[in-house]
Amino acid sequence: MLIDQKNFSSSNVIFSIRTASEEDASHLSELRLKIDGETENLDREKGEAYIDEAGFRKIIEEDKLSGNSLFLVAETNGKLVAFSRCAGNGLKRTYHQTEFGIGVLREYWGYGIGKNMLNESIQWADANGIQKLTLKVLETNSKAIALYKKFDFEVEGILRKDKFLSDGDYYNTVLMGRFNIHD
Repeated sequence: MLIDQKNFSSSNVIFSIRTASEEDASHLSELRLKIDGETENLDREKGEAYIDEAGFRKIIEEDKLSGNSLFLVAETNGKLVAFSRCAGNGLKRTYHQTEFGIGVLREYWGYGIGKNMLNESIQWADANGIQKLTLKVLETNSKAIALYKKFDFEVEGILRKDKFLSDGDYYNTVLMGRFNIHD
């Protein structure tokens, strides 16, 4: 699916959020690799599950044709600084839901990029009949958990000792969901 580009400003940082295009593929490959090396909040260590330019081109093309997937990028000064994806699937029993994931370069944390990408994703989901957004977040990522709760995500469960981090300890993963289903 596609959304129109929107522009934002925060603390002298001007950025735009738009649907990813095939031309972004090589930059996305580099961006994901860098983000994975900057934080332990994500599932991967730097270089794991690497997606090359061709892989990103395929994902972007498939998401554009899908009714329940959305791939967004954030750009400032002609440079990609973040991406988010709502990854749906074609199964009838779960077509009503999509999983949200996001990555923002560390130097751009705190400017509202993630918040605005989440908001754009929620607006897209609501406008396109997506009934449930899901996500996974590391228990220690309290800022992200607080943000998700502000956007009406609820804790649905805990995956105990799900992640093994560089400090040698195991951490829980929090499963969260936002429902657009009216009982």
